[in-house]
Amino acid sequence: MRPNWEMCEYKMIALVTGASSGIGLEYSKQLARDYGCDVVLVSNQEKELGVAAAEIAAEFGVATRSLYMDLSKQDAAEQVYDFCKKEGLEIDVLVNNAGMLIFDGFCHTPMRKIETLVMLHVVTMTKLCRLFAADMCERGKGWILNMSSMSAWMAMPGIQCYNASKVYVLSFSKSLWYEMRPHHVRVLAVTPGSTDTGLLPFGPKFGKFLRAMGITMPVPRLVKRALKVLFKRRKKTCMPGGWNYIIVPIINHLPDWVVKVAMPRLINC
Repeated sequence: MRPNWEMCEYKMIALVTGASSGIGLEYSKQLARDYGCDVVLVSNQEKELGVAAAEIAAEFGVATRSLYMDLSKQDAAEQVYDFCKKEGLEIDVLVNNAGMLIFDGFCHTPMRKIETLVMLHVVTMTKLCRLFAADMCERGKGWILNMSSMSAWMAMPGIQCYNASKVYVLSFSKSLWYEMRPHHVRVLAVTPGSTDTGLLPFGPKFGKFLRAMGITMPVPRLVKRALKVLFKRRKKTCMPGGWNYIIVPIINHLPDWVVKVAMPRLINC
């Protein structure tokens, strides 16, 4: 049974970027299963994308479309938007999830990686919001979820480019929330902490400890919480996990000498 929320009279269509694996795949599944959405899955993993779209359609009885796209390209957002227009797809729910994590000293990070990260997290995300939000405003209803990070609330060595880009996502989304509200379009920035995607640079033992303590959150729980806030509440931000409300102020108040001692253990600098 679907949750009791503001359902439209027509079947909604959700577009999820980075949808072939991890958090994006889980968003696609839960939007189909729990909210009955048809789903447009966008990713640069062509084989995995096709498999994910087929499995979601078969398991949850919804229509799916897959779009193989490198979202770090300059005109990627326009290509995604044009694809939806050509296919007659009116996007009701936009989930900007595609991203990457760079964990290294700034001066050791290849320029190409920095460019890719900025394009994914800042340029393409912003342009997708601009294109689809205009249509949502015209229709008078829509939902936009942008994936930021708990790291947007603090400064940390080793992920300086990632942090800065997620600060942009957070600030942009909060500002957009005010602009979209009169048009009945909801905007939410999700700021998760450690999430069990297998991408974090922790050893197996430390990773197991984080999961046992409940600090690292399972992906399904993160996504369920984020979608519940998006559809049922009128909040600008969502930081799933009680631990994160403790961790953020602790890290923000660490003395500089602690960071200085820890930094060589974290990055190659």
